[in-house]
Amino acid sequence: QLQLVESGGGLVQPGGSLRLSCAASGFTLRYIAIGWFRQAPGKEREGVSCLNSSGGRTNYADSVNGRFTISRDNAKNTVYLQMNSLKPEATAVYYCARTYSASCPSLQTLTGFDSWGQGTQVTVSS
Repeated sequence: QLQLVESGGGLVQPGGSLRLSCAASGFTLRYIAIGWFRQAPGKEREGVSCLNSSGGRTNYADSVNGRFTISRDNAKNTVYLQMNSLKPEATAVYYCARTYSASCPSLQTLTGFDSWGQGTQVTVSS
């Protein structure tokens, strides 16, 4: 059974860091691209980052570029999102999503991502 399970969210002060995890089961992560999205209250879900199947190409939203890093541990079949220098506007539910291709689709749309986790809450507040 295909499943994605996010963890690692929580409350952090502005300027702090968190590392989110996305554990996959039922399929092998290294054969497909996988992305991270987030959805703040009252807003549409937006793309944050994507990692292609080879692990050699990453995409980031402009709002997080230089502060967030996506990575993968093939042995654990898990993808991570390291988030540094967090800002209050990063408060959202974060989701990982599986694609059905080896390369990353555009982060401007949900098209191309066919399976989603349940999400993990990140709150950035003092």
